[in-house]
Amino acid sequence: MKKILLTGSDGFIGSHLTEELVQAGYEVKAFVYYNSFNTWGWLDTLPTEIMDHVEIFPGDIRDPHGVKEAMKGCQAVFHLAALIAIPFSYHSPDTYVDTNIKGTLNVLQAARELGVERVLVTSTSEVYGTAKYVPIDEMHPFQGQSPYSATKIGADRLAESFYRSFSLPVTIVRPFNTFGPRQSARAVIPTIITQLLSGKEEIKLGSLTPTRDFNYVKDTARGFLEIYRSEKTIGQEINIATQKEISIGALAEELIRQINPAARIVCDERRLRPEKSEVNRLLGSNKKIMELTEWRPRYTFEQGLAETIKFLRNNLERYKPDLYNL
Repeated sequence: MKKILLTGSDGFIGSHLTEELVQAGYEVKAFVYYNSFNTWGWLDTLPTEIMDHVEIFPGDIRDPHGVKEAMKGCQAVFHLAALIAIPFSYHSPDTYVDTNIKGTLNVLQAARELGVERVLVTSTSEVYGTAKYVPIDEMHPFQGQSPYSATKIGADRLAESFYRSFSLPVTIVRPFNTFGPRQSARAVIPTIITQLLSGKEEIKLGSLTPTRDFNYVKDTARGFLEIYRSEKTIGQEINIATQKEISIGALAEELIRQINPAARIVCDERRLRPEKSEVNRLLGSNKKIMELTEWRPRYTFEQGLAETIKFLRNNLERYKPDLYNL
């Protein structure tokens, strides 16, 4: 039975991927962010039948010694640990360099020294910037439109260099905008839904014109698994995308229609990205993942929204709809 080290396992996508891997028969070593409260993020909410197959390793992705220690005995590593909030990266870019670039270097170096069989490094559609053509395939140029995206570009290129320089069996996994249960309110879909569920009639948003390609989280998690299962993906960078887009404005209007038709959208200038930093269009190509793996989306956007609304309705106390989450 393969043991997989999963960094960022305590987060949104990581907790769903933990479930996906356990249900597929793998043992998971969950690298969680060390804290004195001994909390394990979303893993604390998973059922016993999942957590019985999970070994917890508290650590810090910025520490190479802990990363290497965690990786011992694992045949593969799925590296998801990262700082991802774009607004926070505007005023704290140093932390993004340390976490996203140096943290990825720690994973790559440990995997090389320990002879790990497979390394999956998580990228983001933000590395592409505003689409120069659509659908965006893996040959699309990169553009660092925020400190966050710049550090993810750097991490991706480090991963590529370890494949080319040292034959490390790396795959760069590039999800487009993932959404679903457990996502924080720094993302647009839970931001809109939690404001609506809390009874607000003025829904505060930034720009309404950008478009996004939204993946339901269970499809994203299964994308990682299918990419891992295919030997053809080694040395590749691969989008996980639906190849469909919706504007933020249209998304907000649909959620208003479903939850509280009396609500209206107001612009909150704090939520606007600087003009040259805003990614105006993201529409991903999924041709490559479909050619190299067995992955196909199983959830429609409408099904994903329904599951997300249900989760947030039952967990609204975990959120702070009155605040702007960086």
